[in-house]
Amino acid sequence: MGSSLMPNQAALVLGGGISGLLAARELAAAGLTVTVLEATASWGGCVGSHVVVGLTLDSGAESFATRSSAVAELADELGLGGNVVAPRPGGAWVQLPDGPRELPKTGVLGIPANPWDPEVRRSLGFVGSLRASLDKYLPASIGATAEVTSVSALVRARMGRRVLDRLVAPVVGGVHSADPGLLDVDMVAPGLRAGIREHGSLAAAVAAQRRGSPQPSTAKAGSAVAGLEGGMHTLVVALVSDLRSRGVSLMSGTAADAVERTPDGWRVTAGDTTYDGGVLVVALPGPAAVGLLQEALPALAGWSPESGPDVRLVTLVVDLPELDRRPRGTGVLVAPQTPGIQAKALTHATAKWDWLAAAAGPGTHVLRLSYGRLEASENSTGTRNAAPALDAELLAAALHDASALLGVPVQGTDVVGWDVVRWQGALPFAAVGHKARVAEVRKLCAAESGLGIVGGWVAGNGLAAVVADTRKEIHSLVS
Repeated sequence: MGSSLMPNQAALVLGGGISGLLAARELAAAGLTVTVLEATASWGGCVGSHVVVGLTLDSGAESFATRSSAVAELADELGLGGNVVAPRPGGAWVQLPDGPRELPKTGVLGIPANPWDPEVRRSLGFVGSLRASLDKYLPASIGATAEVTSVSALVRARMGRRVLDRLVAPVVGGVHSADPGLLDVDMVAPGLRAGIREHGSLAAAVAAQRRGSPQPSTAKAGSAVAGLEGGMHTLVVALVSDLRSRGVSLMSGTAADAVERTPDGWRVTAGDTTYDGGVLVVALPGPAAVGLLQEALPALAGWSPESGPDVRLVTLVVDLPELDRRPRGTGVLVAPQTPGIQAKALTHATAKWDWLAAAAGPGTHVLRLSYGRLEASENSTGTRNAAPALDAELLAAALHDASALLGVPVQGTDVVGWDVVRWQGALPFAAVGHKARVAEVRKLCAAESGLGIVGGWVAGNGLAAVVADTRKEIHSLVS
C-alpha cells in the first residue's frame, strides 16, 4: 500500500508547465504548502530548451507578446528584469504564392489597421485594399453580433478574402498552427468584436488595440514581442529555483492517475502514492484536465476541448556567412496556399536576437522551421495536414524550405548541428465555440470548493495570456 501525504493547508498542482509552476508560486506566497506533480522529467512545458552543437536554445516558445506587461513583471520578480530584450529591428516577412513581401505593420492576427498603408497595399494590390477599405462603410453589426464566429468568417465578411488569404492566414498559421476558419475569434483576439461595435469597423478596432499597446505604432511587424537574454527557458529555471526556495515539493516523473473529492478537499493518486490537499489546481492540457476531473465531477463529461495540432520544430545550426545580411529580417510566415513549401513559418533566430548571434559567433546562424497545422475541412472540423513525419524527412524539408524562404541555398554540408522537437497536441487549440466551452468548464469547477484550472487552453495562446490568467485564477481561489 502506498504512502499518503495528508493536508495541512496543503495545495496540489497537477502539471509543471509555466501555468503550473506559476500557480505553485502564487499558492506558496499565500501561505500554503504546495506539491507539484509533473508526468515528464522536465519542467516548463512548451517553454523548454535543448542543446544543439553546444548552444542552449529554446525548444518551444522563444518570445512573449508585449501588449501586456504580465511576463515582464514576472521576469522582474524573478530577478530577470534586466534580461528582457527586444528583437532586432527589421521585422518579419510573409511568403505569398507570388513571392515574398515584408509583413505589414498590423496589430491583430495580421489584420491591417489601415488597408491603404503602402506595405499592406503591396501585399493586397489595389483591388484587395479597396475591398478591405469597404469595412468602414459596413454596419458594425456585421461579424460582431453572432454568438460565436471564426477568425475567417469575421475577416472575410468585413475585409474580404484577399486580407484573409495573404495576411491573416499566414499569421494565424504561424502563431496558432491552425486554419483561421477553425479558430474562435473571441478566444484568440479577445475584445476585437467588441471593438467593432464600439469604433464602427474592424480596422478601427485593430487601431484601437494598437493604441493600447506599449509598442510604438511605427514598430515593424513581428516586433510587438520581447525575449530574455539566454532564451525564454531561463524563465523556467528561475521559477523552479524560486519554488525550491519557498519549500515547494517538485515531483517530476509523477503522473496523476486519478482525482477524487474527500471530506477535507481533494485526493490525487499517482502510482502507489496518494496526495491530499485542501486546494487542487489542474494545469494540464484541456483534454487531459477534463478527462482526469470528470470522474469526480461527472458534469464535466462532454465538455472536453479538442486536442491541439501536432507541431514539429526543426532547428538548424548552419555555417553560412551569406545569412549575415538577414535577407528576410527576423523570419518568414508562409501563406498556406504557397506551393512547394511545407513549413508554416521560419524564424531566423540569430537575426532576431543579438545575444544569440553573439553566442553562435560570426557566420553561424540558427534557423527554426515549424511544421504541422490544422486545416479546415468541408465540415469545418480540423484535419491534420500531411507534414513530414520522420526526422530525415523533416531535415530534407527544412533544407529545401529554408533555401526557398531565405533566397539563399542552405545545403546539408552547411549544417553543423540540427534537432527535431515534437509538440504533440500541446499547443492550445481555440476552436470555434471554445470560449463558451471554457466558460462552462470554469463555472463547473468554480462550484467546487478549492478547485482551480489554469493553462493555455483556458487562458488563450501565448505566455502573456497564461501568466495573467493564472495569477487571476489563483487569486480568486485563495482570496
